[in-house]
Amino acid sequence: MDRRDFLDQFRRRLEQVIADSGLGRSAFAHAVGMDRSTLSQLLSPANDRLPRVETLAAIAAARQVSVDWLLGLSREGGHIGADIIAEAGPSIERDARAVSDEQLIGWHAEAAGYKIRYVPSSLPDLLKMDAVTRYELGSSAARTPERGLEATARTLAYQRRPETDMEACTAIQTVEGFARGEGIWSGLPADVRASQLRHMADLTRELYPTFRWFLYDGLERFAVPVTIFGPLRAAVYLGQMFFVFSTTEHIRALTEQFDDLIRGAVVQPPDVPALLTDLADRLGDTP
Repeated sequence: MDRRDFLDQFRRRLEQVIADSGLGRSAFAHAVGMDRSTLSQLLSPANDRLPRVETLAAIAAARQVSVDWLLGLSREGGHIGADIIAEAGPSIERDARAVSDEQLIGWHAEAAGYKIRYVPSSLPDLLKMDAVTRYELGSSAARTPERGLEATARTLAYQRRPETDMEACTAIQTVEGFARGEGIWSGLPADVRASQLRHMADLTRELYPTFRWFLYDGLERFAVPVTIFGPLRAAVYLGQMFFVFSTTEHIRALTEQFDDLIRGAVVQPPDVPALLTDLADRLGDTP
């Protein structure tokens, strides 16, 4: 799911919270301590920014819903509770992809011996060929292709260590959309897409079982990009920033949501290489 879909999901849930409160927009804004103009901006379809973390926590606490639900990380409104929010809300890492590759690699290293759970924003970074990384980052203002290539190589090298344990979940529609050259990959040549699919097939065979890639049905389940570093922290990727959660309750909630993706997987890790190879073969048959 891209950034626009994520923001649309947040806006719909904010509208639901306001409707459930029984208050008008001005009264609701006053109740959670924000300006009416700020609320109007958040509700605008043209808005491309999430609220400040303090505002997000205030909305969640005032209406007794969870931050995870507001962000679309949970299907249930739930009452994780204001006590948890007050105890330790998420921290923000701004300009995430520009400055924090080293930090992400450090978080992986700190989590050695723990299971890492990973929902990528597109395809898993450690499975990408150089050509695909260069294509995706060629127009990025925040991150150079060289930085992306270095981070991918280091993450792959880390994953090849015997003590690592990572599970990744991706909607099968994302993989099929890549094969068809849809969305952001519309300008990527078919031969490069076919090579990428075969490259991922080879790596998922090589890395299994320390790296296990599950494919779920995106029509059945929803997930935003997140990496859960064992019991230590969870980082939710929001485009140019991370929300970093470190409380046990937040990490547990995110882990439960991730495990639900696995329970709903329509393709299990041992079957992923065959699927990828089949998609690549079909590309070769396309006129």
